[in-house]
Amino acid sequence: MSGGSPADGAPDRGRRPPSEPSPLDQRVEQRLHEVITRFTGVEMNLADPSLSRDPDRIRRLGQERAELEPAAVAARELLALVEEWRGAVELRDHAGDAELQEMARVEAETLERRIGSLEERARRLLVPGDPLADRAAVLEVRAGTGGDEAGLFAADLLRMYQRYAERRRWTMELMELSEGIPGSVREAIFTVRGPGVYGTLRFESGVHRVQRIPATESQGRIHTSAATVAVLPEAEEVDVTLDSADLRIDVFRSSGPGGQSVNTTDSAVRITHLPTGIVATCQDEKSQHKNKAKAMTVLRSRILDRRVAEQEGARARARKAQVGTGDRSAKIRTYNFPQNRVTDHRIGLTLHQLEGVLDGELDPLLDALRLAADEERLAAELGSETSGPSGGLS
Repeated sequence: MSGGSPADGAPDRGRRPPSEPSPLDQRVEQRLHEVITRFTGVEMNLADPSLSRDPDRIRRLGQERAELEPAAVAARELLALVEEWRGAVELRDHAGDAELQEMARVEAETLERRIGSLEERARRLLVPGDPLADRAAVLEVRAGTGGDEAGLFAADLLRMYQRYAERRRWTMELMELSEGIPGSVREAIFTVRGPGVYGTLRFESGVHRVQRIPATESQGRIHTSAATVAVLPEAEEVDVTLDSADLRIDVFRSSGPGGQSVNTTDSAVRITHLPTGIVATCQDEKSQHKNKAKAMTVLRSRILDRRVAEQEGARARARKAQVGTGDRSAKIRTYNFPQNRVTDHRIGLTLHQLEGVLDGELDPLLDALRLAADEERLAAELGSETSGPSGGLS
């Protein structure tokens, strides 16, 4: 395996520099060398006999090794191909025999194609993993501007996520539901559990806008309404430790539908986290104990989400991301009924299959958003000065 690269500033000894740039991005090549160095260091640490006295460190190193191994394997293969390419180019440019030069030219072109193909895979492996990707997610859907029509649209979004969860065989647990006119939702909070839930749904956070003719519109005019969606990683107690002295817990009588005893007992719970002012309320259950447990789950998730958002905001400012901030006050998607169109404004993707999307066929949107986010995170990882079209997606 090569011990040097263009990023190191000098070619191998005894070999002339190739007459053309390497087909591998120099920043990628440098990162691949770093991955191999780190992977080798982790393996050496795991082989240290004294490590047997520290099971926690063994576990951490084992996990890091498992995370690094795919990238390290791809890095070694790719760097070996680059060295072969350099040899072929040197032979092509400096061999005295014309037939040998032609063979070297063909080999160099073949290696360039293989390097290009493997580089795409290596780039994906270099994208830092999201440590929260496999968490469950707490989704909050709220009616926004637009009156009753906004509540009806919020109910449409709730059904959309329910259908998508069914397609993925995920489970949903309702935490809080506040309804408006028949068929509408003022606010719905629910937890979705399954493999990769938060990593998949996190890009749904933002303002969703609908353009359609309401059933109550007698003159056929198109109205614009909105609903907001927040997707929070479900927090565990180890993520967010709450001091009871920092909490104010209020109990009150539930309102709205919920059974015959719902309005006769103080079963509803509202918890306020005093240091941040974050509030979580639950009145969906008849049991005060169950409502308190659900409210604590939502509260922890909101606090964790704020911390993650602050970290991501700092990263976004550092890389000068200007296209889409990821802020939930920004419009992220429009559902246009007259044109059968769904447009995600962060990546400029338009699909003319509105009915399917609202029936839970979200994969085309979510896959494109995830790819754009990966490209942005890779650009940040490689020190690129500009970000991709996803802006603040990562």
